[in-house]
Amino acid sequence: MTQRRKTARIAVLPIGKISLASAVGLLATLLTVSQSPAVSPKAKPESSVSQDTQPSTKIIAGVPVPTKKRSVPDGYVAAKPKVVLHSQLPAKDYFGAADGPAPLKARSIGSYAKGCLAGGAALPTDGPTWQAMRLSRNRNWGHPELIDYLQDLAADAPKVGWNGLLVGDLAQPRGGPMLSGHASHQIGLDADIWLTEMPNRRLSREEREEISAISMLIGPLDVKGADRRVDPQKWTDTHARLIRRAASDKRVARIFVNPTIKKALCKFEKSKNRAWLRKVRPWWGHHYHFHVRLACPAGSAGCKNQNPPPPGDGCGQNLTYWLSDEPWVPKKPKKPGKVVKKRPMALAALPKACRTVLTAN
Repeated sequence: MTQRRKTARIAVLPIGKISLASAVGLLATLLTVSQSPAVSPKAKPESSVSQDTQPSTKIIAGVPVPTKKRSVPDGYVAAKPKVVLHSQLPAKDYFGAADGPAPLKARSIGSYAKGCLAGGAALPTDGPTWQAMRLSRNRNWGHPELIDYLQDLAADAPKVGWNGLLVGDLAQPRGGPMLSGHASHQIGLDADIWLTEMPNRRLSREEREEISAISMLIGPLDVKGADRRVDPQKWTDTHARLIRRAASDKRVARIFVNPTIKKALCKFEKSKNRAWLRKVRPWWGHHYHFHVRLACPAGSAGCKNQNPPPPGDGCGQNLTYWLSDEPWVPKKPKKPGKVVKKRPMALAALPKACRTVLTAN
């Protein structure tokens, strides 16, 4: 028997009746259909995504082209990546990367130079009698007690003749060691207040980054026999009244100022009420601003206060030492050599509760 050969019949269209582009499109469609597997109408879709979130398509020259992007379902919130903590890595890298506070009960943890902050609050950028400076640093965070204190001090500033506060660094959103600068300011109880009065206008963001605070020094301190006084052309009794008001608050543990400013404050106070001077301590730097430090607030388990300042107003022998050559002028010139950088504080050095502060979301 002769076997019949089966041949496929291809429809031939008159070329003259359709365009070449239409012919190519039709041919591509036929090929796509012939190669696509048959789908049963009862088959279930493989994807569990609802129909309204799937992209719709249309066929152009045999190619499926999306015409609608998938929408994000209502209420969808992207999950935050889990923080992986390594004990020996620098703690400043972890705390410096935190852009918001830990959503925990407000608590200062550890010591001023080795700790962290839970439940931090932000000092508003602007208030009636204050403006926050250096906003790019994101260091206007503190324990709510510190924020209340600063707002109270700012409200009283005009009463002593000071127009308003320019507030520098407080703490990072979750406290801890900073990427640069301060060794302290870690538990949300420290604040730098400029010795420059707030102007009668709102500073722009650019100005807050570029304007420098004014030094109160009359000259350099590290020269033998230097004149270690404040500059009478810059320092006023209004500066002194502001610092006295700041130190008189019961919440304050210490205020750090340059020794030259401490000397000026000792001379300023003529009354018998010199108790506030005990809290004002001479320290390196601090001639552009004064540094307020609060005592540990109630409810801050694990917060460690400094020892109280020595008795007295601090205007005696201790201040004499600070104004001498000894702390400022090196006895021998430094030998040139390799500079050994101090190793940054590891995460393991901080209280264990600071790990919870870092991972809280």
